[in-house]
Amino acid sequence: HKRHKEGKSHKEKKDRRILGDLNLQSKEGSEKNRAHYDAEKMKRTEASGAASTSEGEHSEWTSRSLGERSSEGKKDSESGSSLGSTDFLKLKALSDGPPKELKIRLIKVESGDRETFIASEVEEKRIPLEEITITNSASEIIRSCKGTRVKGKFRESYLLPAFSVKPIMPSEPIPREKLNPPTPSIYLESKRDAFSPVLLQFCTDPKNPVTVIRGLAGSLRLNLGLFSTKSLVEANAEQAVEVRTQVQQPADENWDPSGMGQTWPCESSRSHTTIAKYAQYQASSFQESLQEEKGTDDEDDEDDKEKEPSTSVDTPSKDISKESSSGEQKPVGKIIKFGTNIDLSDPKRWKPQLQELQKLPAFMRVASSGNMLSHVGHTILGMNTVQLYMKVPGSRTPGHQENNNFCSVNINIGPGDCEWFSVHENYWQAISDFCEKHGVDYLTGSWWPVLEDLYKSNIPVYRFIQRPGDLVWINAGTVHWVQAVGWCNNIAWNVGPLNAYQYQLALERFEWNEVKKVKSIVPMIHVSWNAARTVKITDPDTFKMVKHCLLQSMKHIQILRDQLVADSKKLSYQSRVKDEPAYYCNECDVEVFNLLFVTSESNSRKTYVVHCEDCARQRSPNLTNVVVLEQYRMEELMNTYDSFNLTPTRGQL
Repeated sequence: HKRHKEGKSHKEKKDRRILGDLNLQSKEGSEKNRAHYDAEKMKRTEASGAASTSEGEHSEWTSRSLGERSSEGKKDSESGSSLGSTDFLKLKALSDGPPKELKIRLIKVESGDRETFIASEVEEKRIPLEEITITNSASEIIRSCKGTRVKGKFRESYLLPAFSVKPIMPSEPIPREKLNPPTPSIYLESKRDAFSPVLLQFCTDPKNPVTVIRGLAGSLRLNLGLFSTKSLVEANAEQAVEVRTQVQQPADENWDPSGMGQTWPCESSRSHTTIAKYAQYQASSFQESLQEEKGTDDEDDEDDKEKEPSTSVDTPSKDISKESSSGEQKPVGKIIKFGTNIDLSDPKRWKPQLQELQKLPAFMRVASSGNMLSHVGHTILGMNTVQLYMKVPGSRTPGHQENNNFCSVNINIGPGDCEWFSVHENYWQAISDFCEKHGVDYLTGSWWPVLEDLYKSNIPVYRFIQRPGDLVWINAGTVHWVQAVGWCNNIAWNVGPLNAYQYQLALERFEWNEVKKVKSIVPMIHVSWNAARTVKITDPDTFKMVKHCLLQSMKHIQILRDQLVADSKKLSYQSRVKDEPAYYCNECDVEVFNLLFVTSESNSRKTYVVHCEDCARQRSPNLTNVVVLEQYRMEELMNTYDSFNLTPTRGQL
């Protein structure tokens, strides 16, 4: 995940997903009068596999959409709190699950001159669940789930095992020159080159962890002045800026607070200011530096007059001081402030800036049909929106992989340079081990690798300078850290090209985050279903992975559904509305897809909180006072699954 995106903090402030104005409706009428009806209903629901309301639950949820509920609020208050018959029928239809078909085979029987037909029910073959693959139909999957008795929670990976094989790292030492490989760099000759499919292939090639596209802004005639500090102040001076207070030090060093040795933890405390105030700080920092430089030049002139000719070949004084301080305490660097996470998502406030970025090739844009982040259906700040960073020399974006291992795009606005360090995704586990050894959390902490540690562990590091107008493409899963060399601004966002490498790594990190109890900023199950509805996939490996994820998702849902029905737990259908976000568990931050376990909280305004099944059962083992909402009818998901097929390329047609 991005650290204060280029650095957002990994574990966001807990996001309590609230479900609109859900109406909790109490049952009317005497229990005595309803005893017979309840008994009949129980028989019916058991026979049809439906869920009856559990004992002790004195409420049901309306099945109307959020929009209908808000527009009908007045009508509700007038008509009392009983469920309408149409609402009940909707809920009952949901609980019954997908429509059932009875298949009949007619068998002809000849007896002398007479012909008769016997109707015989066809018993459909049930495939054992462990034999189900993506070649099976949705109805076969559901049938297999229904015939499976699962004890406890059904836990199976969404990942396709065949694609989860990792390369074996060489154990013999790699020569030093190979530990500093040249960074893949592209110089565009013309605007046409920027739109060549070869550029997309090169940037997304798993062999290239990072690509620098030199002078892209010039080739595409991007007006970077729109993102200059002056333009930002004119556009929106009072916009919030997150500030990170850091110690200025050389890019390849990270000293502990005592100054006695190099370490991994990287101090970076957080505060807030505005664009106007940070702009003032950035400008005064530059002026101070000019004054210091002028003072140093004057001193050098004086020194030159006093020097004898024989001393002119001596080692420069700064190198002597560096050597002499070896083994001694390192003087503490200057305290600096880095302006990060400036949100440029508002299309009204930042219209000229956002329009300018439309000049980029489609695969690099903030939004495009081939970008998974364009299929989330809601905003993820800094991922499918632009964020801006304002820097002074020494400003650090500590080490990280992007949220859910997505790719990222970063353009240096200038006027100064930035220095980048990056490592291929293959080595993330080794770097995570170093973090653990140094007592800093790999996913959520702030760390700056000690280069010598990486070299000793055979880990190659790509190191390069990003100049104004250069675009850096960080490929899926690449570990990277960045330091400003001069005074500059940068803009950045994430991209999720729908290819096998990106999808695999995104899903891997989704599952690893769950193990580590860290929120996956990208709701991968939600995104996978949305992509299956709208994107035509031509790559066989990508198709297999997405289809397998949908298969696993359906298995999880159906098995959980059957368990709830067996426990006589009612499921209430509430379809999703436009721009409704994906949901996460209020306690453990895991994505909760389709079956939401909802509790109400008594406070000044009635709020409803979403939980995963595990956390809901920790609060209430029998799910008393927990309402289970279902957002998709099972047949909807089945249709999406069956309709999602590999699209042939032109050559295959």
